[in-house]
Amino acid sequence: MAAQTLLTISRDEVERAQLLSEYKFAVDYQSGMVNAKREGLEEGRTEEKYTVARNMLADNMSVELIAKFTGLSADEISELSKSTE
Repeated sequence: MAAQTLLTISRDEVERAQLLSEYKFAVDYQSGMVNAKREGLEEGRTEEKYTVARNMLADNMSVELIAKFTGLSADEISELSKSTE
């Protein structure tokens, strides 16, 4: 432990910052924060797809075109269309 501390202290500022970053990532990964962040980002992307699809539906665009640009299925778009009426 003492040897590791001495090694950490003696490194330059850039190396210390990199070690700290690696340590924080390891702690976050072990606590599940990395996966939670990834899931949150995915939820945000999905919600954005639905927002874009709603806007396209409001402009009377076809289901096929909306599916092409959002990646949503025709069924998802049809359900969205019913819920916005």
